Amino acid sequence: MNARKSIAMIMRNFRKFATRGPRWMRGLALAAVSAVLLVAISCATVSRSVVELPNVPGAKYIGSKECEQCHDQIYKGFATADHARLIAQGTNALNAGCESCHGPCSLHSDSGGEVLPPYSFKSGRPKSSSFGARLTVASPRATEMVCFQCHAEVRGQFGLPNHHPVTEDKLSCTECHSPHKGSIHEGGGTSMLSLNDNCFRCHQAQKGPFVFQHEALHEGCTVCHSPHGSVNAKLLTERNANLCLKCHFQQVSGGQLFIGGSDHTLRVQQGTCWTAGCHEAVHGSRVSPALRF
Repeated sequence: MNARKSIAMIMRNFRKFATRGPRWMRGLALAAVSAVLLVAISCATVSRSVVELPNVPGAKYIGSKECEQCHDQIYKGFATADHARLIAQGTNALNAGCESCHGPCSLHSDSGGEVLPPYSFKSGRPKSSSFGARLTVASPRATEMVCFQCHAEVRGQFGLPNHHPVTEDKLSCTECHSPHKGSIHEGGGTSMLSLNDNCFRCHQAQKGPFVFQHEALHEGCTVCHSPHGSVNAKLLTERNANLCLKCHFQQVSGGQLFIGGSDHTLRVQQGTCWTAGCHEAVHGSRVSPALRF
């Protein structure tokens, strides 16, 4: 019985209790129904994600469990990975988390590893197969091509004027995202400071330490920057002072614009808060609490 039918049956029975019996029985029935509904709804809403798996002539899907025979360490960690939720659709669905990115691996398994998976994330042509299938030619940027099959919106962001050099083959998705273990973000989960550390691996000058640190760093780099691509310079989410005004309180009084109690009427007309020469140390300063330099 599916979750929708179960919930409907529970509600019918609850109506009977709600109109009969003493008040304590109705209260008990309400509590019991609430608990059952919570379980039913939870089971109905945490179903695994579904993807359309790529087809490769002559190769079949064998399930992630088969990968454990040779890749036991990766398999153990993969149980915690976000991508482990990927399965095929239908009544005969199999756990194809590994193969959702690497492609059907029957030939790879049957050959004892001699035949590379269809998507081995290496440049060049995979080894020839004696099992009657001709595997696809891997692109030098095979990792990104496989990622883009599901993350089409991210591929579009990499096409914007300012972007991280992934499509130029100078950076890989896996340098920021971990597909095999834990959170897909290398920094880890929802911890903003950990996500910042992921960025600081390359952008060390922005890490500091600073005597006066911009408080925006506590919120995470992505508060101001779009990590994949942007139409604005420096991957900024806004091109002008509106970026700063999202956090810094402004007040208009007598035709004057006050920010932080200081008159900014003419200053905002000179450019953005940082290009106008006022707050150039946008990440932090060692001498100025106003982040001037």
